Amino acid sequence: MKIGIVVFPGSNCDHDCFNALNKTTSAEVKYLWHKNASIEDVDALILPGGFSYGDYLRCGAIARFSPIMNEVVKAANDGMPVLGICNGFQVLTEVGLLPGVLMRNESLSFICETVGITLENNETAFTTKGTKNNTYNIPIAHMEGNYFIEEAGLKSLKDNNQVVFRYTDNPNGSIDNIAGICNEKGNVVGMMPHPERVCEEVLGGTDGKFLFESLLK
Repeated sequence: MKIGIVVFPGSNCDHDCFNALNKTTSAEVKYLWHKNASIEDVDALILPGGFSYGDYLRCGAIARFSPIMNEVVKAANDGMPVLGICNGFQVLTEVGLLPGVLMRNESLSFICETVGITLENNETAFTTKGTKNNTYNIPIAHMEGNYFIEEAGLKSLKDNNQVVFRYTDNPNGSIDNIAGICNEKGNVVGMMPHPERVCEEVLGGTDGKFLFESLLK
């Protein structure tokens, strides 16, 4: 399996994802520069965290116009697994692959801490090796992680089992404690917590490991 990590100007978790995948899977991992007009021959994609284009306009709002995103959208719509982490989640909402928006944290401050998240859906491309209703301790590091969607959209997420993770103790004001969602097919997942930062005991735990193991499964 070949996994591509899309790198935007301002991405800063691309190497974290690269190392996590190399440590937890047997996949071939490569970086894909945002100006590429092709995603090459990869089987799955990861949009990492960071501050794409400095978040100068709105998180993910400029990155969604990068040339490679046209191919990311096509591949996702064709069923390719795509994971957006933190800023990558914001990009996925901006490009329309996932519904809703990520707003400024309710506290209006940057939050960097480990939080508990409960796995609500273990049937996506990235969660099949997780245990439903289990709580995982995963770090967050964001200023705009406050997930919001209008009432009808929230009902649709619930009806279609698209809520993947919920915070056990909501750190940022996200509606319905939502920490991560997926599209209806379950091949596109976006989450604010950083699973790549807890894939080795030396980093403080392995609670994020199952997401990358699920991808290979």
